Amino acid sequence: MMTDSEWRDSADAFAIEYEDIREAHRVLAGRDPWAGISVRREHLRRQLEHELMGKLMHLRQAFAAYWSQPKRLAEVVRETRSSFLTMLRAVLRLAGRPAPAARDALVRDAAALVGFAPDSLAEPAAYLDAVTRTAEYVNRMERNPS
Repeated sequence: MMTDSEWRDSADAFAIEYEDIREAHRVLAGRDPWAGISVRREHLRRQLEHELMGKLMHLRQAFAAYWSQPKRLAEVVRETRSSFLTMLRAVLRLAGRPAPAARDALVRDAAALVGFAPDSLAEPAAYLDAVTRTAEYVNRMERNPS
């Protein structure tokens, strides 16, 4: 639960979440809670970079710890995939592209933009490559703003 003030003042801290909620929300009654709230591109990019680098560090630690345990590595991929899909939606939005709701379309569009194989998210090494390439893409966006 948040106060109205906390809600309005948190767009910079929760840019990815706010954009996900904004895209899916529908006003059923009363005033629109999004009126007057905007997420700045720089806040979205900064949070996305932070989240991607954290995920990349986590995955690399898992690879170091479980390199000889393929089942455990596959489990790490399964455990982290949904949050990576959220990040892919944010990457597409940041690039000014629509973020499809369907998982396959989302991965296909993000893979084409970022440059990873769209059918690779189940295999641990390919998944690590996709996360790495996505983090690198977002970092390049900082140096080359559109």
